[in-house]
Amino acid sequence: MADFGLNEEERMVQQLAHDFALKEIRPRAAYYDEREELPREIIARASEVGLASGIFGGAGGLSSVLIAEELAWGCAGIALAIAASGLAGAAIMGIGTPEQQAKFLPMAMSADGNVRLGAMGLTEPEAGSDVQAIATTATRDGDEYILNGTKRFITNGGIADVHVIFATEDRSKGWGGLAAFVVEQGTPGLSEGTVWKKMGIRASHTADVILEDCRIPAENRLGPPPRAASEGGAPAVPGALGALKMLERTRPSIGAFSLGIARAALEYATEYAKERRQFGKPLIAQEGVAFKLADMAMAYDSAKLLVHRAAWMAATGQPLLRAEGSMAKCYASDAAMRITIDAVQICGGYGYMREFPVEKWVRDAKIFQIFEGTNEIQRLVISRALAGR
Repeated sequence: MADFGLNEEERMVQQLAHDFALKEIRPRAAYYDEREELPREIIARASEVGLASGIFGGAGGLSSVLIAEELAWGCAGIALAIAASGLAGAAIMGIGTPEQQAKFLPMAMSADGNVRLGAMGLTEPEAGSDVQAIATTATRDGDEYILNGTKRFITNGGIADVHVIFATEDRSKGWGGLAAFVVEQGTPGLSEGTVWKKMGIRASHTADVILEDCRIPAENRLGPPPRAASEGGAPAVPGALGALKMLERTRPSIGAFSLGIARAALEYATEYAKERRQFGKPLIAQEGVAFKLADMAMAYDSAKLLVHRAAWMAATGQPLLRAEGSMAKCYASDAAMRITIDAVQICGGYGYMREFPVEKWVRDAKIFQIFEGTNEIQRLVISRALAGR
């Protein structure tokens, strides 16, 4: 039989992340949500205790999703601010050569109290779910590439120390024409565009990234150098395929953030239902409320099992042949949305007021159904996997 328990190391990591969320994140969650500021001092403290890297990509196994859930239980926006650089790290790890990994990973990840930010630039104004529609171009010019285009809704966009930019070298090749490029902060031609004000996760910085005749060294193209047609043989794995493989392995972490939000709302609603009395008895004794809480608990536990399975598979190098990463992300984010909405309903007027945390969890939960592939796209990925495509 499968062992659903945590080992001692995993329990220690979970407790460390929970204590950090309780003491460092929750007391400041409302402040950063209201002001929409990047919590650099919290990122620095998280890096000091080892919580600021390794959440995305499955490298940390179950510990990765345990950390993500606990930090998001504190505040999803602050949790993403702490962890989002890992998306750039996951791209570098998934596509880059060993030499590129050694050079760029330390530049993109916070450690030892030093805040270093990474950004992963995939989405564009006309290319969201349709990755093949990417219009940003990369033109080879001697020992350099020239990048031109606009990236939209990029976490840490414009302020990151390292941007991983997906661009097309040849539109006629479709997937095969896409590649990923590392652009360091301060590179001429790289600038920050619109800084977006968001419904939720407001402690996380989201902005457009503008690339105007942005020159980078040719060695900043992630992966082995492209082979000329005269050399023969199969081409290197294109950046688009690398991006999709990367996203499938980062999706369990997105599911884990959703778990944190869902658990926070479930706990709050349960305690409220125990204390609030109507018609001479606690709300939890009213079947209409009790059954709603039961459904919320089942949804959370089901999502948790899917997330933990996908994280275990990614960490042990097992192929996600049935799109298990997409299942985890899709189901957990849908569950978080349902649970937070139901928590507002159970808490009534108090749930709707900004003086209480429940309405914030609804706002935070919504984005997890959208980014890293909308849940409509996740269902497409899952159905195609089932069809053997």
